[in-house]
Amino acid sequence: MKIVIADKSHSIYAELICETIAQAAQVRGTGIAKRKPEYIITKMENGNAVIALDGDKFAGFCYIEAWSHGKFVANSGLIVHPDFRNQGLAKQIKQVIFEHSRTKFPDSKIFSITTGLAVMKMNSELGYKPVTFSELTDDQSFWKGCQTCKNFDVLTRTEQKMCLCTGMLYDPLKKETTKSHEHNYDKKVWTRLKLIKQNMFLKKDKK
Repeated sequence: MKIVIADKSHSIYAELICETIAQAAQVRGTGIAKRKPEYIITKMENGNAVIALDGDKFAGFCYIEAWSHGKFVANSGLIVHPDFRNQGLAKQIKQVIFEHSRTKFPDSKIFSITTGLAVMKMNSELGYKPVTFSELTDDQSFWKGCQTCKNFDVLTRTEQKMCLCTGMLYDPLKKETTKSHEHNYDKKVWTRLKLIKQNMFLKKDKK
């Protein structure tokens, strides 16, 4: 297994990557912004993605998006192929794309919005902190990308202030008081927060 910075030669995997992301969202029943193969290929050609391969077999992927003229960046589209799940690969990919983001965009704040508890845990271990949406990018191009998410109506109802996703931010300008692996992560707290949001925002849809 190898995890490398993707380039043009990996464009042959773009369609499979998009299909894997869409299928995972359907199985989990979670909202996700869809991406087209052409978009994924652009990320590869610009050196803004990492891909995991087992020989020539696709295993996992993640890419970088820059917003607000590079003030913010996001690590998006994290996915592991079903054949390689439950092996810790997602965490390895997350680590590589995070380090790559810090190298390419050393002064940028790295943010994430997610409903996945596993991703929240990985983010916490890397030094991300939970924040309100107002602390994230105000670049409307980013938020328009949420239109294909099934929970987009929640985002619009709250005037883009909150959604089922939790916002998390890594700020390189703030000195860490503890090492990244010492950041606390309480699954019960995150699970309760997720349930509260679901009860708040999905109640109207059930009527």
